[in-house]
Amino acid sequence: MSIPDSEITPESVYRNRRAIMKSALFAGTSLATVSLYRAFAPKPAMEQTGEAIATQASDFAYPKIGPDETPTPYDDIASYNNYYEFSTSKSEVAHAARNFKTDPWKLEVGGLVENPLTLDLADIQRRPMVERVYRMRCVEGWSMVIPWIGFPLHSLLEEAKPSAAAKYVAFQSYYDIQQMPDSRYAGIELPYVEGLRLDEAMHPLTLLATGLYGKSLPNQNGAPIRLVVPWKYGFKGIKSIVKITLTDQQPPTTWSTTNPAEYGFYSNVNPEVDHPRWSQATERRLGESGRRPTLMFNGYGDEVASLYAGMDLKRDF
Repeated sequence: MSIPDSEITPESVYRNRRAIMKSALFAGTSLATVSLYRAFAPKPAMEQTGEAIATQASDFAYPKIGPDETPTPYDDIASYNNYYEFSTSKSEVAHAARNFKTDPWKLEVGGLVENPLTLDLADIQRRPMVERVYRMRCVEGWSMVIPWIGFPLHSLLEEAKPSAAAKYVAFQSYYDIQQMPDSRYAGIELPYVEGLRLDEAMHPLTLLATGLYGKSLPNQNGAPIRLVVPWKYGFKGIKSIVKITLTDQQPPTTWSTTNPAEYGFYSNVNPEVDHPRWSQATERRLGESGRRPTLMFNGYGDEVASLYAGMDLKRDF
């Protein structure tokens, strides 16, 4: 799954980086990855605030994991956004979110845990970061390839120490109608909520992203911290998270509550299961002409298919 630095991004900060990479296996999974190494490089410029993404020794902790595909240009990623709290128009979100205040910030981790946590923005930013280049597939039929910066969700959950009764992880986004006045037209109940099964949340591919393309996460992409689950449809990637709660009950999720006939809890990418109003067999990659075949589990089946052994891949997706 690893890809050479030269194929990750056209930006010079990535072209100039030389990282030592070595294949390895994550314990307990079939995930082929690379050993953890440091890639010493200048701090990347921050697009919004001038603040660097905090990492130990001002560098990036690897592994770098991703598809052998050309990433979507930064401008496309930052200007084509689903974020209903700001606008239902993808092209208007970036403008509407330009003044969104993400500092101060508070992220609470609680519920069925032995060690509840409360993190502020500095706590989030000082965590060791990894770089992950993931496909993102929207249920609407378009896709991107995004070079994320962040940290695996399991590292945070392990700090919180889930109790034996915990089976699910619930997420809640930030919501403030004063900062998000157009949210009254969103057509969904807010704040936005999402959920994963605990084993999905603990999987090494599941990421809490704090940046992309080596820059701080843009407001319109879910600043300051969002969920990335690359084998699921993009709406599972809840943005601007303020609360993570471990529970023994399957939590409600925004889209499956809004329209359960069209959006299920699992929402894994399955080209054989059409949306009731359109086919999921193909997708439109931003920046490409035409359409390409959609991959089962968005191309991450070798890593995650075992999570769903014995499930009906049509009924439960």
